[in-house]
Amino acid sequence: MPHTHPLPVPRLSHLLPGSLRQRVVRGLSSLKVPAFTLPATLARVVARLPQQPPAQALVSALNLALDRVLPRDQLEPLIGRNLRMRVSDAGLTLDFSFSERGFHRAKDVLKPDLILSATARDYLALALREEDADTLFFSRRLIMEGDTDLGLLVKNTLDAVDWDALLGRRG
Repeated sequence: MPHTHPLPVPRLSHLLPGSLRQRVVRGLSSLKVPAFTLPATLARVVARLPQQPPAQALVSALNLALDRVLPRDQLEPLIGRNLRMRVSDAGLTLDFSFSERGFHRAKDVLKPDLILSATARDYLALALREEDADTLFFSRRLIMEGDTDLGLLVKNTLDAVDWDALLGRRG
């Protein structure tokens, strides 16, 4: 069977003419996450579902970022520590930890070392760099409970993440 080379797939943005591409990029960059809260009914339902699939998605994303935008050496204080991320309006509780091999789901955590709580909207705004961790923290929209030194490390790490590098975008 002859070896075939896959056809290169152009990025959608490369299919647009220059001026239209610039207008689309400008328009998308001005979009902001709207203010929203997920319905309480949804949170009650999600809270009863297994939390392992979303926790696994979280640690997979963190491991993708590890060494690319999350410097492993700066995360050493997290080794062996249990962290919990609560998405308050979604009913999600995601337990994870960090080891020399990377992030992994934590099982049967009774008392995590650090708990981060925020709404889905605020986590999304943080990830999209619309809001920084300090703003969310001081407005009491990002709540940290537990080891304060660990919380400070996580907050500073969130602030330092270069999301564009993770997504493969160049400035």
